[in-house]
Amino acid sequence: MTTSNQLNPGMTISIGNKIYRVESSVKVTVPKGTPFIKTKLKDLNSGENLEKNFKLNQPIKDVSLIERRLEFLYPEGDEYLFLDVVNLEQVLAPAATVGNKVNFLKEGVELKAFFYGDIVFSVELPQFLELMVAKTQSDDEGPSTGGARVAVLETGAKIEVPPFIEVGDIIKVDTKTEEYVQRV
Repeated sequence: MTTSNQLNPGMTISIGNKIYRVESSVKVTVPKGTPFIKTKLKDLNSGENLEKNFKLNQPIKDVSLIERRLEFLYPEGDEYLFLDVVNLEQVLAPAATVGNKVNFLKEGVELKAFFYGDIVFSVELPQFLELMVAKTQSDDEGPSTGGARVAVLETGAKIEVPPFIEVGDIIKVDTKTEEYVQRV
């Protein structure tokens, strides 16, 4: 158990039945009133950000998440099968935990997974991935916006690419912003 005064960015805490990562923590003093701790938290399950205030010395439950390297194998029903690259165990992660990151998963992609006990609590893709363009928007499918056109990648993700990108090209994609970076 820790107190609100000890909150630092990067810590993992539990509030209710949810687990959050502390993004920022600042002590706020006001001329009339009691000081408090203002935090920005990220829900590790949904990825949503929220701001929360705590009283000084308020008890808070800190949580230890274990980070493991996993390699994506394939979807299995409404879950996704991964291989732990260290101990070669197979790990199932629910679709809700993987979320829209599945748009950038293909066989062999390594990622970080955070475990709370034996449960995969969140996954984090590498910032950049190299993926093949499977389909591009042709001129007769509608007007392109600002010279860019939509491309469908081998994983099913749709992103805007420059007009010179063709089917079969390998491109580098920023998985955080879901944007085209460069042709490889």
